[in-house]
Amino acid sequence: MDTFESNRKGSVGRKTKETDIQLDFVLDGSGQVEIDSGVPFLDHMLTLFAVHGFFDLKLKAEGDTEIDDHHTVEDIGICFGQAISMALGDKGGIARYGSCYLPMDETLARVVIDISNRPYLHYDVCVEEQKLGTFDTFLGKEFFRAVCQHGGLTLHIDLLHGENGHHILEAIFKGFGRALNSATTGIQISGSLSSKGCL
Repeated sequence: MDTFESNRKGSVGRKTKETDIQLDFVLDGSGQVEIDSGVPFLDHMLTLFAVHGFFDLKLKAEGDTEIDDHHTVEDIGICFGQAISMALGDKGGIARYGSCYLPMDETLARVVIDISNRPYLHYDVCVEEQKLGTFDTFLGKEFFRAVCQHGGLTLHIDLLHGENGHHILEAIFKGFGRALNSATTGIQISGSLSSKGCL
């Protein structure tokens, strides 16, 4: 099943008038992280994603957080989606589908991925708290929308039940890590897993 070497990685830089980002992502990692996004709550969530997905992630970002975190979070999502796509190349030889039910105390989240090259996000998550610390909880959806659009992912995220906003987002990011790990697992096929011959 180990059809890949440790060279499945993506490095993306993005500099605009609003943000300056450098992101390095390794699919076949061990949960090593070095993250400074300027958005502490997002740092925590991305750390959980990498550790529980067994990825390596290095991120340095500066943005106009004096306005709010929106531009920084969305642009990191853009870079992250591009890095996933870069790491997967032609998307050949992978399981393509992945899913995870992730419990976090009273919370249960379901995350399902198809590495389809057809960007789509379904995000059925209600967080009562508008803010967790200084983080606007609606930015979770903006982050995953950007990841899907630039990573070519079909992604379904559903909160089955939960009350605590921190637990909800934590379950989602952990579940995303586990589902992406499953979807990118190598399988013994030539080319992409599609009856059409390509994605």
